[in-house]
Amino acid sequence: MNLEGRLLGNRYELIEQIGNGGMATVYKAKCHVLQRFVAVKILKDEFTTDAEFIKRFNTEAQAVASLTHPNIVSVFDVGKEGNLYYIVMELVQGKTLKEIIKEDGALSWKWSVNIGIQIASALETAHKNHIIHRDIKPHNIIITEEGIAKVTDFGIAKAVSNSTITAFGTTIGSVHYFSPEHARGGYTDEKSDIYSLGIVLYEMLTGRVPFDADTPVSVALKHMQEKPVEPILINPSVPTSVNRIVLKAMQKDVSQRYSSATDMLKDLNLSLKNPDGNFVTLNKVANDFPTQHVSILYDKTIAPKTEDTAKRTDRRASDKKAEKRKKAGIIIGIIMAAITLFLIAMFATLQMFKNDVPKEIEIPNALAMSAEQNKTVDEIRSEVEALGLKLAVQEEYNATVEVGKVFKQEPTAGVTYDNKKKTAKEGDTIRVWMSLGQKMVTVPTLLIGYEKAEVVAKIETSELKVEAIEEYSDDMETGKVLRVEPAEGTQISAGSTVKIYVSSGVEQVTVPDLYGKTEEEAKKALTDAKLKHKATLTISDSSKPNGKIVAQDIVSGSVVDKETPITITLNQFNEIKEGTLTINVKSILGYTPKIDEVTGEPIEEKAKLKVLVGKGDSSDDVVFNTDVNKSKTNQSVSISGTGTVTVRIYIDEILKKTVNFTFGADKTLVVE
Repeated sequence: MNLEGRLLGNRYELIEQIGNGGMATVYKAKCHVLQRFVAVKILKDEFTTDAEFIKRFNTEAQAVASLTHPNIVSVFDVGKEGNLYYIVMELVQGKTLKEIIKEDGALSWKWSVNIGIQIASALETAHKNHIIHRDIKPHNIIITEEGIAKVTDFGIAKAVSNSTITAFGTTIGSVHYFSPEHARGGYTDEKSDIYSLGIVLYEMLTGRVPFDADTPVSVALKHMQEKPVEPILINPSVPTSVNRIVLKAMQKDVSQRYSSATDMLKDLNLSLKNPDGNFVTLNKVANDFPTQHVSILYDKTIAPKTEDTAKRTDRRASDKKAEKRKKAGIIIGIIMAAITLFLIAMFATLQMFKNDVPKEIEIPNALAMSAEQNKTVDEIRSEVEALGLKLAVQEEYNATVEVGKVFKQEPTAGVTYDNKKKTAKEGDTIRVWMSLGQKMVTVPTLLIGYEKAEVVAKIETSELKVEAIEEYSDDMETGKVLRVEPAEGTQISAGSTVKIYVSSGVEQVTVPDLYGKTEEEAKKALTDAKLKHKATLTISDSSKPNGKIVAQDIVSGSVVDKETPITITLNQFNEIKEGTLTINVKSILGYTPKIDEVTGEPIEEKAKLKVLVGKGDSSDDVVFNTDVNKSKTNQSVSISGTGTVTVRIYIDEILKKTVNFTFGADKTLVVE
């Protein structure tokens, strides 16, 4: 049953399935109260129908919730909704120790000891709180990306073992890590966890478990009867002290193991400092019932026997011997019958277990069937079911894999660390993930004009990424969205980035220094600075540059809004300047000189030339008044003044010419 999207306890939203075990299914979830991601373990249906189990389960889970330790996966909450019983735990990112061993084989002895120290430290805390794990194995130990070991499923194994399983029931997959007393269904305590930790250390150091066989029963018997091959004989790099720590933890007699996780933790820490030290004590088990010599005592006071007495004594002795032989025969018969019955029962039990053990089937490679053989999921299902396995298909979007193709499989096909084909048991489920291709989503609407944080949250909820870009705006308040790219309502790939342009308010600019510029230069400088020219005021101050800006209403260097209007002040006054008039008297008079008949030269005739300068019709100032030759072609007259003046030229008191002269623009004026 797929529970993705379900909300448990009005608090935990199940996002995706991340694990599936014999007892429970694990989901990644989001806690909407504390706004964090958690792992939610939901018990399978077969465990929820047993009231005694549920009672024990709740008791144990609540006890574990009180444990606080960096190497124990924290339990946050326990709950029930309908027929669903669940545990809320810390979400740990990493791989199980079993996955690491499968990928890397034997680990370095220092790393193995380091992980062992962390597990032992977790067990120490749990045991001091009277909590026994009972299922310590690499599958229940997660190694984070930072190398921290986290032990999970504390206390749950007790609830299972006490309520729902027999010697080799639901937890049959853990038989490789069972203690001898656990394997034979006896009493288990803290020392059972220590034995299992010894097995885990053994597997880390050698890359394999110490006891393996074709059936779980055979493995269990090896735990009870056989000695393991010492780790140092498989991996010579294992130090002596570490080798002895493992052997001591794996002693079959509980009295010969470490008395507590604390004692084992001390030796593990010491082995890092003194790897080849001889500080680990391995006690040899003494014979519980040694053979003893029993002396025969004779009574020295017995009187001599008569002949009759001797006969009677002999008969009684003979009868007693016969009776003893009869009793002995009966006892031997009973013992033989008991042994026979025991052997028959044991054979039947073994046969029952053998018959109940599902057949091992090589795990098919669904990925290869899909990618290389181009088979559909239905065709893959037919092949998998023909092998005696089940196929569960989970659909998921995948941008890189074609629609309908398988891109993930659990458990995976291939070989184990010892180069054996990976197998599953008959009836097991192979889970595959089928691609739905690239997921398309719609850019949300109602984004323009809303606050940046609100828009970002809305877009990210739609499985899209956001890139925020600030932009000046004259119309939109600071922090609100101006526009988005792609536009609202556009269909794009999930995971794509949507650009949002956020108003940073009106653009701020710096007022330039306009002093000393002409009016046109000042106006251009304002335009270049993204400001406006509001008005030009004028003053007349001969102490300041003429025709230049001498003031501005906002001081240069001030930071103002773009397009702010600026008023400037222009200094203007009339400056007295010099000019030259060149008067062609001959041309003005239209004079033709008379010629001397004797010399043939022009006869000089005088004329009165007067020049007056004034402003328009105002009174004129005489600047020149003298006699000149009527045939004079060029007569220069110097004048001075400001602005534009009117020049009147009189010859012989008759006004001959009126012209305008602008100082500065015209330095010389030729009058003809």
